[in-house]
Amino acid sequence: MQLKDKVAFITGSASGIGKEIAIVFAQEGAKIVIADLNKQAADATAAELKASGAEAIGVGVDVTSEEQVDAAVEEAAKAFGGIDILISNAGIQIVHPVEEFSFADWKKMLAIHLDGAFLTTKACLKHMYAQGRGGSVIYMGSVHSKEASLLKAPYVTAKHGLIGLAKTVAKEGAKHNVRANVICPGFVRTPLVEKQIPEQAKTLGITEEQVIKNVMLKETVDGEFTTTDDVARVALMFAAFPTNALTGQSLVVSHGWFMQ
Repeated sequence: MQLKDKVAFITGSASGIGKEIAIVFAQEGAKIVIADLNKQAADATAAELKASGAEAIGVGVDVTSEEQVDAAVEEAAKAFGGIDILISNAGIQIVHPVEEFSFADWKKMLAIHLDGAFLTTKACLKHMYAQGRGGSVIYMGSVHSKEASLLKAPYVTAKHGLIGLAKTVAKEGAKHNVRANVICPGFVRTPLVEKQIPEQAKTLGITEEQVIKNVMLKETVDGEFTTTDDVARVALMFAAFPTNALTGQSLVVSHGWFMQ
C-alpha cells in the first residue's frame, strides 16, 4: 500500500496507459480520479475500480479548457480532500510531414499535450501547496521527448517541451516538497498506437508489419512493445518515492530503444 490514502488525478485514464496507472495506483491504496474527455468512459472505468474495492470517481474534462480543468480538479479535491498526485497523460497523435501539416492540427497537438499539462499542473499545484503534504507531478512524455521520428513534428516538439516544464516545476515545487518527473515510453500498443500503424504504412508506402518491425520496434533490444504495466510500474516508483532525489528527472521506458 505505497500510496495509501493519496489522491491521484489522472488525465486520459479511461483507457490505455492512464487506465493501467489508475489500476496499479488503486491496488497501492490511492483514491483515484479518472479524468477523461469521455465522461461516460471515465465513469465506467471508475466503476470498475470501485467494484474491485477502490475509491474512485470519474470526471469529464477537456484539458485544453482552463474552466473545465479548474472545475474538474476542484470536484476531485472536494470529493477526496485534496490532490497528492497528478498524472498528466491525455494525448492524441496526428502524423504528416512538416510541409503538409495544417496550422490548425499543429495548434491542436500542442494544446492537448502542452496546454493540458500546464493547466492541470497549475490547478493541482494550488492544492498541493496549500495542503502542506507535498506531492508528485508526473508527465507522460515519450522517447520522442529525447528523440525524433518522421511525420511527428508537433508531437516531438510537445514531448520535448514537457521535459522543460517538469524541470521548472521541480525547481519551484521543491520548497513545498512537490516533485516533478517525466516518463518517456517507447511504443505501447494502445488504441493511439494501433491507429498510427495503418496511417504510417500508407504515408511511407510500406506494409503494416514493416511499420511495426522496421519503424516502431527497430531499435529495441528484443523486438517488443513497451507495455502499459511497464509504464505504470515506473509511475508508481516516481509517485511513491520518499525523497526529492529523483525530482526533475525523466526516465525512458522502451526496451532499449534510446539509451542514456
